[in-house]
Amino acid sequence: MTINASRPRIVIEPPGPKAREWIERDKKLLSTSLTRTAPLVPEETEYIWIKDVDGNIYMDFGSGIAVVNVGHRHPKVVKAIKEVVDELDHTNSCDFYNYLQVIYGERLTRLVPGNFHKRIFYGNSGTESVECALKAVRWHSPGKPYIIGFVPGFHGRTFGSVAFTTTKLTARRRFFPFMGGAVHVPFPNTYRCPFKGLEGDDCVEAVLSYMEDFLFKHVVPPDEVAGLIIEPILGAGGIVPAPERFMRELKRMSKDYGFYMIIDEVQTGFARTGKMFAIEYYGIEPDVMTLAKAGANGLPFGPCVARAELLEWDPDAHENTLGANPVVISAALAVLDVIEEEKLPERAAELGDYFMRRLRELMDKHEEIGDVRGKGLMIGVEFVKDRETKAPNKELRNKVIEEAFKRGLIILGSGTSALRIQPPLVIKKGHIDIAVEILDEAIKVAKS
Repeated sequence: MTINASRPRIVIEPPGPKAREWIERDKKLLSTSLTRTAPLVPEETEYIWIKDVDGNIYMDFGSGIAVVNVGHRHPKVVKAIKEVVDELDHTNSCDFYNYLQVIYGERLTRLVPGNFHKRIFYGNSGTESVECALKAVRWHSPGKPYIIGFVPGFHGRTFGSVAFTTTKLTARRRFFPFMGGAVHVPFPNTYRCPFKGLEGDDCVEAVLSYMEDFLFKHVVPPDEVAGLIIEPILGAGGIVPAPERFMRELKRMSKDYGFYMIIDEVQTGFARTGKMFAIEYYGIEPDVMTLAKAGANGLPFGPCVARAELLEWDPDAHENTLGANPVVISAALAVLDVIEEEKLPERAAELGDYFMRRLRELMDKHEEIGDVRGKGLMIGVEFVKDRETKAPNKELRNKVIEEAFKRGLIILGSGTSALRIQPPLVIKKGHIDIAVEILDEAIKVAKS
């Protein structure tokens, strides 16, 4: 199947009759905990296109939440999956060996920053990768019960990871008690600082002072901290890059106090930000890196890469059945090939700069856009009621998403009132221009 399109094409106002039928059946059957951004029922995907069951064609600028970095159904990924299925389907790596996992692990551990020996554990998702990281750090830190996370961070929804997920109360309500020892620190969002009245460098200094002068002197003995976990760019928290000084100081604290630094690259990894991994912008070598999403371009995949000693623990201390089976790991190997051959980190950096320039042109036209930020093709567009007060404008943001969808552009929300724009990294510049055109029209209609 091939989707023949140069721009979105809406042939019937969504949701069409076929989509409505599937949506009604879904409502009777699936968990009501699933949030839905738009009434989209896909039938076919290719490159940046999604064709729905009624024949509408959309540009996917969400990439399934930063998953299809190499585009939908990239030919090399499809070929790799088909070839391995003719030879292997599943053998569990907790009982046996999988040579494809060795090949992939040798490649990935060379790419992850850190001039030291590394090991890898294969899970099935971002939350599983985070669970592995939390357990490994705890296992190797007897007598150190605390792990520090940052608000608002997103690290998953299983009981360990959700202890550090603080983007929305809905993810935490009725689930207490979580994993013990979770300690929360405000993330230094220099646009909208958690400490009112501060911005920029002053915000960073306030958070650092909170940690050193309050947390570590009155609440948590720093020598009892096993580790910290942080996203180098908040994903669900609003697409907010961590300030460079803040990240360097966290690394300094980890050395001074002897705790591990877990970098969550579940959303930022695999070339999304203009580097293979976002932490490369900071020149920091993480002790542990959690990965998932784009690694296998949509197949269940959640590798955790760490200093070798952290993944040297007792047999049976941590295992799973399905992690990186031959089909998944073959897709993941193909993804690495595409990233390298098509120079996707460089492409994401170049196109990201262009996209943000075009979005700042929109900012000049629409006072309701308070900020455009990000790295590479991980971009946040913040909507406000007033640029001076920076009061969030969630209602307008949601209307913009809705109006863009009606015109064939898929974008997602993030944080309180930001758009989360994350197209496939193989996108052409002309399609960015079309997206800006649609966004301009969507904003005009949404605020009218």
